[in-house]
Amino acid sequence: MTTEATPLLIVGGTGRIGRALRRQDTAFEAAHLRPIWQSRAQTPGFMAWDILAEQCPAGAARGVVLCLAGVIRGGPTELARNEALALAACSAAAEQGARHVFLASSAAIYGPSDSALSEQARPAPPGPYGAAKLMMERAAARVARDWHRADGPGLTILRIGNIAGFDALLGGMIPGTPVWLDPVEGQRGGPVRSYIGPLTLGAVLAQLMGLAATGKRLPRVLNIAAAPAVSMADLLVAAGADWGYGQPDPAVVPRVELDTGLLRRLVDMPAQAGQAAALVAEWRSMAE
Repeated sequence: MTTEATPLLIVGGTGRIGRALRRQDTAFEAAHLRPIWQSRAQTPGFMAWDILAEQCPAGAARGVVLCLAGVIRGGPTELARNEALALAACSAAAEQGARHVFLASSAAIYGPSDSALSEQARPAPPGPYGAAKLMMERAAARVARDWHRADGPGLTILRIGNIAGFDALLGGMIPGTPVWLDPVEGQRGGPVRSYIGPLTLGAVLAQLMGLAATGKRLPRVLNIAAAPAVSMADLLVAAGADWGYGQPDPAVVPRVELDTGLLRRLVDMPAQAGQAAALVAEWRSMAE
């Protein structure tokens, strides 16, 4: 006798993280998950749903829900849609009796730190995008408190680090144009960040969704990155970029490193996943 695979509604499935997840068919099958890819517009292979204007199609949100939909840039009105999108996904999950909801947030909610930032670190977003994601997190936490009293879905906020190739450094490279890196006094290699490759990210998310489908209790907040943190200069060298140091920028954040101990106790990740060469290789593989 076979059991029905758990529906996994992926809101914002047409985006760049969605592309990485769509390469994880084997991981979804192993976790007994059935992905439902959402798009606001009619798109072959996707479920059309305008999340801010329509009710979620019946049954789509009854298993596990992953909300990747969000706004990266714009003014206060545009960035405030991050909260509205997340709450709409939460409403659909609660209405249809979902087991668990994952909301994509960002390491941008953290400020600079000399040591690795755990999920309990005090948020201090240095920019408007991080501030908007923090507002989204807080709104979702208020909803989750009501869920807890009513035996509703579980909730996990995913604070995702820099994604190789989806970032301003590697993703912003233009052939034939040198890259000028912000120097950091007393720190070799310029700014240091916690990164994850797009394929490793997809595999990690698939594993987490699988755990949620089995009813495993998961943390309310979870840092998502590979270890160790990497310097931007090392990434540029691995990418074979033409680069050099620019003028000092007093606004540059020297280091944002995520503590990934909690994540590594939950999922498997290649030991070399955080190395510059591996990150660059994953970025380039997305174009194949």
